[in-house]
Amino acid sequence: MNSTDSPSSTDGPDSTDSPFRQEPTPRDEAPQFVLPLVVRIERNAPPSRTDALETAARAVVVMLSDERSSGDGEWAARVRDWQDARIRKVVRRARGAEWRKASELPGITVTGDGAEVRVFPPVPLDGWPRELSKLQVSGTELEDPEEPPGDVAPGHALIWLNPELRMSTGKEMAQVGHGAQLLWWDMDEAERTVWRDAGFPLAVRTAAADRWTELATSGLPTVRDAGFTEIAPGSVTVVADHPVRD
Repeated sequence: MNSTDSPSSTDGPDSTDSPFRQEPTPRDEAPQFVLPLVVRIERNAPPSRTDALETAARAVVVMLSDERSSGDGEWAARVRDWQDARIRKVVRRARGAEWRKASELPGITVTGDGAEVRVFPPVPLDGWPRELSKLQVSGTELEDPEEPPGDVAPGHALIWLNPELRMSTGKEMAQVGHGAQLLWWDMDEAERTVWRDAGFPLAVRTAAADRWTELATSGLPTVRDAGFTEIAPGSVTVVADHPVRD
Protein backbone atom coordinates (compact mmCIF):
# COMPACT_ATOMS: atom_id res chain seq x y z
CA MET A 1 0.00 0.00 0.00
CA ASN A 2 1.25 3.48 -0.86
CA SER A 3 -1.45 5.40 0.92
CA THR A 4 -0.30 7.81 3.58
CA ASP A 5 -0.72 7.57 7.29
CA SER A 6 -1.53 10.40 9.65
CA PRO A 7 1.88 11.75 10.62
CA SER A 8 2.73 13.70 13.71
CA SER A 9 5.21 16.43 14.42
CA THR A 10 6.89 16.80 17.75
CA ASP A 11 9.47 19.32 16.56
CA GLY A 12 7.46 21.34 14.05
CA PRO A 13 5.35 24.47 14.50
CA ASP A 14 2.68 24.51 17.19
CA SER A 15 3.73 21.02 18.25
CA THR A 16 1.41 20.98 21.27
CA ASP A 17 -1.64 21.31 19.04
CA SER A 18 -0.50 19.92 15.73
CA PRO A 19 -2.74 17.78 13.51
CA PHE A 20 0.39 15.75 12.87
CA ARG A 21 0.55 14.53 16.49
CA GLN A 22 0.27 10.79 16.97
CA GLU A 23 -1.49 10.96 20.35
CA PRO A 24 -5.34 11.09 20.27
CA THR A 25 -6.64 14.65 20.06
CA PRO A 26 -10.03 16.28 19.37
CA ARG A 27 -8.96 16.28 15.71
CA ASP A 28 -9.53 12.53 15.68
CA GLU A 29 -13.21 13.15 16.42
CA ALA A 30 -13.59 15.66 13.57
CA PRO A 31 -14.75 14.53 10.11
CA GLN A 32 -11.71 13.14 8.34
CA PHE A 33 -10.53 14.47 4.98
CA VAL A 34 -7.69 13.50 2.69
CA LEU A 35 -5.58 15.40 0.17
CA PRO A 36 -5.42 13.36 -3.07
CA LEU A 37 -2.29 13.43 -5.20
CA VAL A 38 -2.04 11.61 -8.51
CA VAL A 39 1.31 10.94 -10.14
CA ARG A 40 1.46 10.32 -13.85
CA ILE A 41 3.30 7.08 -14.61
CA GLU A 42 3.18 6.16 -18.27
CA ARG A 43 4.26 2.60 -18.91
CA ASN A 44 7.09 3.52 -21.29
CA ALA A 45 8.15 6.81 -19.72
CA PRO A 46 7.97 6.76 -15.92
CA PRO A 47 9.49 9.69 -14.03
CA SER A 48 12.54 9.23 -11.86
CA ARG A 49 11.96 8.64 -8.15
CA THR A 50 13.58 11.85 -6.88
CA ASP A 51 11.85 13.98 -9.52
CA ALA A 52 8.49 12.51 -8.47
CA LEU A 53 9.23 13.08 -4.78
CA GLU A 54 10.24 16.70 -5.30
CA THR A 55 7.27 17.38 -7.54
CA ALA A 56 4.83 15.89 -5.02
CA ALA A 57 6.30 17.99 -2.20
CA ARG A 58 5.99 21.16 -4.28
CA ALA A 59 2.42 20.24 -5.24
CA VAL A 60 1.37 20.30 -1.58
CA VAL A 61 2.66 23.82 -0.93
CA VAL A 62 1.33 25.03 -4.28
CA MET A 63 -2.11 23.90 -3.11
CA LEU A 64 -1.70 25.49 0.33
CA SER A 65 -0.58 28.82 -1.15
CA ASP A 66 -3.27 28.99 -3.85
CA GLU A 67 -5.78 31.80 -3.32
CA ARG A 68 -8.61 29.29 -3.71
CA SER A 69 -7.39 27.53 -0.54
CA SER A 70 -7.69 30.49 1.85
CA GLY A 71 -10.11 33.20 2.89
CA ASP A 72 -13.31 32.94 0.88
CA GLY A 73 -11.74 30.81 -1.84
CA GLU A 74 -13.72 27.99 -3.37
CA TRP A 75 -11.52 25.32 -1.75
CA ALA A 76 -10.98 27.12 1.56
CA ALA A 77 -13.68 25.35 3.59
CA ARG A 78 -12.41 21.93 2.56
CA VAL A 79 -8.82 22.90 3.31
CA ARG A 80 -9.84 24.12 6.77
CA ASP A 81 -11.80 20.93 7.45
CA TRP A 82 -8.81 18.88 6.34
CA GLN A 83 -6.39 20.79 8.54
CA ASP A 84 -8.76 20.64 11.51
CA ALA A 85 -8.58 16.84 11.42
CA ARG A 86 -5.63 14.52 10.86
CA ILE A 87 -3.52 15.63 7.93
CA ARG A 88 -3.87 12.76 5.50
CA LYS A 89 -2.49 12.48 1.98
CA VAL A 90 -2.97 9.62 -0.47
CA VAL A 91 -0.92 9.12 -3.61
CA ARG A 92 -2.38 7.23 -6.56
CA ARG A 93 -1.05 6.63 -10.06
CA ALA A 94 -2.57 7.20 -13.49
CA ARG A 95 -1.64 6.97 -17.13
CA GLY A 96 -3.26 7.52 -20.51
CA ALA A 97 -7.02 8.00 -20.35
CA GLU A 98 -6.96 7.75 -16.53
CA TRP A 99 -4.65 10.74 -16.34
CA ARG A 100 -6.72 12.73 -18.80
CA LYS A 101 -9.91 12.11 -16.80
CA ALA A 102 -8.20 13.01 -13.54
CA SER A 103 -6.86 16.20 -15.12
CA GLU A 104 -10.41 17.33 -15.89
CA LEU A 105 -11.28 17.49 -12.18
CA PRO A 106 -10.60 20.72 -10.24
CA GLY A 107 -7.01 20.71 -9.10
CA ILE A 108 -3.48 21.84 -9.93
CA THR A 109 -0.91 20.01 -12.03
CA VAL A 110 2.68 20.57 -10.95
CA THR A 111 5.55 19.52 -13.19
CA GLY A 112 9.17 18.68 -12.46
CA ASP A 113 11.97 17.78 -14.83
CA GLY A 114 9.83 14.97 -16.21
CA ALA A 115 7.36 14.20 -13.43
CA GLU A 116 3.76 15.36 -13.34
CA VAL A 117 1.71 15.36 -10.15
CA ARG A 118 -1.84 16.66 -9.88
CA VAL A 119 -3.04 17.74 -6.45
CA PHE A 120 -6.74 18.06 -5.70
CA PRO A 121 -8.62 19.94 -2.99
CA PRO A 122 -9.28 17.75 0.07
CA VAL A 123 -12.13 15.24 -0.08
CA PRO A 124 -13.92 13.31 2.69
CA LEU A 125 -12.09 10.12 3.59
CA ASP A 126 -15.02 8.07 2.29
CA GLY A 127 -16.10 10.49 -0.45
CA TRP A 128 -13.55 10.28 -3.25
CA PRO A 129 -14.62 11.33 -6.75
CA ARG A 130 -15.21 8.24 -8.89
CA GLU A 131 -12.47 9.21 -11.34
CA LEU A 132 -9.92 9.17 -8.50
CA SER A 133 -11.25 6.28 -6.43
CA LYS A 134 -10.71 3.94 -9.37
CA LEU A 135 -7.00 4.74 -9.59
CA GLN A 136 -4.47 2.33 -8.16
CA VAL A 137 -2.55 3.01 -4.96
CA SER A 138 -0.06 0.22 -5.64
CA GLY A 139 2.42 0.20 -8.47
CA THR A 140 4.09 3.54 -7.81
CA GLU A 141 7.59 2.11 -7.41
CA LEU A 142 10.06 4.36 -9.21
CA GLU A 143 13.83 4.37 -9.54
CA ASP A 144 16.59 6.91 -10.03
CA PRO A 145 18.80 6.24 -13.07
CA GLU A 146 21.69 7.72 -11.11
CA GLU A 147 22.37 9.01 -7.60
CA PRO A 148 20.92 12.53 -7.04
CA PRO A 149 23.63 15.18 -6.66
CA GLY A 150 24.58 16.03 -3.09
CA ASP A 151 24.80 19.79 -3.51
CA VAL A 152 21.63 21.88 -3.18
CA ALA A 153 21.40 25.26 -4.90
CA PRO A 154 20.79 28.41 -2.84
CA GLY A 155 17.12 29.14 -2.26
CA HIS A 156 16.13 25.46 -2.20
CA ALA A 157 14.43 23.94 0.81
CA LEU A 158 15.84 20.55 1.74
CA ILE A 159 13.69 17.59 2.74
CA TRP A 160 15.59 14.71 4.30
CA LEU A 161 14.36 11.11 4.22
CA ASN A 162 15.21 8.67 7.00
CA PRO A 163 17.99 6.38 5.69
CA GLU A 164 16.93 3.58 8.04
CA LEU A 165 13.42 3.15 6.63
CA ARG A 166 12.28 1.38 3.49
CA MET A 167 9.09 2.82 2.02
CA SER A 168 7.36 2.53 -1.33
CA THR A 169 7.77 5.53 -3.61
CA GLY A 170 4.11 6.45 -3.19
CA LYS A 171 4.45 6.56 0.57
CA GLU A 172 7.67 8.54 0.28
CA MET A 173 5.82 11.06 -1.91
CA ALA A 174 3.21 11.53 0.79
CA GLN A 175 5.82 11.83 3.53
CA VAL A 176 7.85 14.51 1.76
CA GLY A 177 4.54 16.30 1.13
CA HIS A 178 3.96 16.29 4.89
CA GLY A 179 7.45 17.70 5.38
CA ALA A 180 6.87 20.50 2.87
CA GLN A 181 3.60 21.36 4.61
CA LEU A 182 5.24 21.56 8.03
CA LEU A 183 7.99 23.72 6.56
CA TRP A 184 5.38 26.07 5.06
CA TRP A 185 3.74 26.38 8.48
CA ASP A 186 7.12 27.03 10.09
CA MET A 187 7.87 30.03 7.85
CA ASP A 188 6.90 33.62 8.50
CA GLU A 189 5.05 35.56 5.79
CA ALA A 190 8.20 37.12 4.36
CA GLU A 191 9.88 33.72 4.02
CA ARG A 192 6.78 32.27 2.41
CA THR A 193 6.65 35.08 -0.13
CA VAL A 194 10.28 34.62 -1.16
CA TRP A 195 9.86 30.86 -1.49
CA ARG A 196 6.56 31.13 -3.38
CA ASP A 197 7.85 33.79 -5.78
CA ALA A 198 10.80 31.55 -6.60
CA GLY A 199 8.46 28.67 -7.49
CA PHE A 200 8.96 26.65 -4.29
CA PRO A 201 12.40 25.26 -5.15
CA LEU A 202 13.24 22.25 -3.02
CA ALA A 203 15.35 19.12 -3.02
CA VAL A 204 14.68 15.69 -1.53
CA ARG A 205 17.65 13.68 -0.33
CA THR A 206 18.20 10.61 1.83
CA ALA A 207 20.23 11.63 4.86
CA ALA A 208 23.57 10.01 5.61
CA ALA A 209 23.16 7.39 8.32
CA ASP A 210 25.65 9.07 10.62
CA ARG A 211 23.81 12.40 10.41
CA TRP A 212 20.22 11.24 10.82
CA THR A 213 20.06 11.38 14.64
CA GLU A 214 21.38 14.95 14.57
CA LEU A 215 18.74 15.98 12.03
CA ALA A 216 15.87 14.23 13.84
CA THR A 217 16.68 15.98 17.12
CA SER A 218 17.59 19.37 15.64
CA GLY A 219 14.26 21.11 16.24
CA LEU A 220 13.53 21.32 12.52
CA PRO A 221 10.02 20.39 11.29
CA THR A 222 9.80 16.62 11.73
CA VAL A 223 7.23 14.09 10.53
CA ARG A 224 6.34 11.06 12.66
CA ASP A 225 4.26 8.37 11.02
CA ALA A 226 1.09 7.00 12.60
CA GLY A 227 1.95 3.49 11.49
CA PHE A 228 -1.18 2.61 9.52
CA THR A 229 0.86 1.20 6.61
CA GLU A 230 4.37 -0.03 5.87
CA ILE A 231 6.30 1.20 8.94
CA ALA A 232 6.04 1.20 12.71
CA PRO A 233 4.01 3.94 14.46
CA GLY A 234 6.06 6.85 15.71
CA SER A 235 8.79 6.40 13.09
CA VAL A 236 10.43 9.66 12.06
CA THR A 237 10.19 9.64 8.28
CA VAL A 238 11.19 13.14 7.20
CA VAL A 239 12.99 16.22 8.47
CA ALA A 240 12.48 19.48 6.55
CA ASP A 241 15.00 22.32 6.46
CA HIS A 242 14.47 25.91 5.35
CA PRO A 243 15.76 27.15 1.97
CA VAL A 244 19.51 27.38 1.73
CA ARG A 245 20.76 30.96 1.41
CA ASP A 246 23.86 32.30 -0.30
